Amino acid sequence: MQISDLPALNATLNGLAAIFLTAGYVLIKRGRADLHKRCMLAALMTSAVFLTSYLIYHFNTGSRPFPGQGAIRVVYLTILFTHVVLAAAILPLALITAARGLKGRYALHVRIARWTLPIWLYVSVTGVVIYLMLYQMY
Repeated sequence: MQISDLPALNATLNGLAAIFLTAGYVLIKRGRADLHKRCMLAALMTSAVFLTSYLIYHFNTGSRPFPGQGAIRVVYLTILFTHVVLAAAILPLALITAARGLKGRYALHVRIARWTLPIWLYVSVTGVVIYLMLYQMY
């Protein structure tokens, strides 16, 4: 694997995190707390590997400007801005949510998970969208 392969890996990891998050949500709604826990920990680990890969890539290459012009540039920059802001928030939210669940503090876990899940899903899905727009459209 080369540095140039990391954006595709990062998009794949974001997609996998979104799948684990969705599966975990469905499982807890079905009363399968044991499998919910496994999926959510898998999402956390997948996101940790993503973050490591993302940092390695950007430390080695810097940023890549979006080459599109006009309305698509506005769309891209809007998605990118919201993604970056929420990505900064998701790390502490995900860690606090996981810690509360692992400690059995379920009432507090559920209270924060109601915020963490949609934000984490948004960040994961928009990560894939950003990759497609930045590396595949042009």
